[in-house]
Amino acid sequence: MTQSVVVQVGQCGNQVGCRFWDLALREHAHVNKRGLYDEALSSFFRNVDSRYVKPAVLVDMEEGVVNQILQGPLREVFDSTQLLTDVSGSGNNWAVGNMTYGSAYREKIVDKLRKAAEQCDCLQCFFLIHSMGGGTGSGLGTRVLSLLEEEFPEVCRIITSIYPSAEDDVITSPYNSVLAMNKLTEHADCVLLVENQSLVDIVNKIKIMSHGTKPGLIIKRNSTVTSGQGGLSGAEKPFDAMNNIVANLLLNITSSARFEGSLNMDLNEIAMNLVPFPRLHYLVPSLTPLYTLADINVPTRRLDQMFSDAFSKDHQLIQADPKHSLYLACALMVRGNVQVSDVRRNIERLRPSLPFVSWNQEGWKTSLCSVPPVGHSHSLLALANNTCVKPTFMELRERFTKLYRKKAHLHHYLHVEGMEQSFFSEAIASLNSLIEEYHHLDATKARLMPDAPRLSIAR
Repeated sequence: MTQSVVVQVGQCGNQVGCRFWDLALREHAHVNKRGLYDEALSSFFRNVDSRYVKPAVLVDMEEGVVNQILQGPLREVFDSTQLLTDVSGSGNNWAVGNMTYGSAYREKIVDKLRKAAEQCDCLQCFFLIHSMGGGTGSGLGTRVLSLLEEEFPEVCRIITSIYPSAEDDVITSPYNSVLAMNKLTEHADCVLLVENQSLVDIVNKIKIMSHGTKPGLIIKRNSTVTSGQGGLSGAEKPFDAMNNIVANLLLNITSSARFEGSLNMDLNEIAMNLVPFPRLHYLVPSLTPLYTLADINVPTRRLDQMFSDAFSKDHQLIQADPKHSLYLACALMVRGNVQVSDVRRNIERLRPSLPFVSWNQEGWKTSLCSVPPVGHSHSLLALANNTCVKPTFMELRERFTKLYRKKAHLHHYLHVEGMEQSFFSEAIASLNSLIEEYHHLDATKARLMPDAPRLSIAR
């Protein structure tokens, strides 16, 4: 049985990670009602003195969130020696997180990563969860990423990166995001793109559904979106619902590793099948049915509609419309009682509306996990390598340029030991190059042949 290690960095990374563990344990408890330490549990937990302990590393340069974890219901899940905190935080400064704390805590971080890896019989993947806008998530998060590549070069690195919205209250978030993206492009195998604004829109959509006039549109208490403590002590916060959506993304992407299925997908197969070029590894996730996350009492969506929803912009976790861009590859991770023939039929049905690159018309990867989300018959996570990420990167570049043109707030970064202005120019040059690569691919869309070969499902 293969295992993975989750690395949670910064406030957002730890909040999302803990919500994921809360939901994962509930899933396993629902399936394994006797609580036996079976093969499914062993894929993500160790049995230590009749306790289920997760090989994980939790890092934050403020104590608040980690202290809440230690006081909350998930305190027994984590090995306290695998937690690393400071007290002063990174001050929304990538350089402080990456340079100052990255250097000061390098050896401790490496030791904790090695210890977590040693607890795995067959380590397959590192999951790193962080945000891009602040200092610890962006700076120290990407420093940890580079350490993972240095220490474990053969182990797949899948990063969940939460991007700030244009109205983010951190003025320096464009600097932090562009500096972090330079490291993501260089060191990650896959990056799962999530935008805060998309999460806000989804939560608002669910709230509108819950206040609709149709009978039955009621969100149950303690549902996966509206109840967001997820292993943390204290009252719920406004962004808990947003964190829960990301946690559900992780729940679905790891389902094949945790449960049986007729067509399971190893985590390292994601990069192998979806990343044809090493720098173009930014994947667009979409979840469906969305309302199941809120546990709204409405009839189950028809299976075919679920597949259609997965390719609509309303279900993307970034603000993009993939149908008007170009697919390099796509993975469909299905849960529940769904047959290969159902997947094949829907791919053939949707094929005319999904423009793929001419050299990869059969660029599909599928997995079928027999265990559905708790309380639901089926679900679908789509991961698309699509050029629709280009506008997101262009908007980020524009926000960065507005600040950098005036050299605004630059002195806060340049006062940090080890930080140089050339890092900014290198980061924006990397982003420009990335945008240009997507632009060149987009330019080939007009030359696509109208009668493409029929698609087949990768096995």
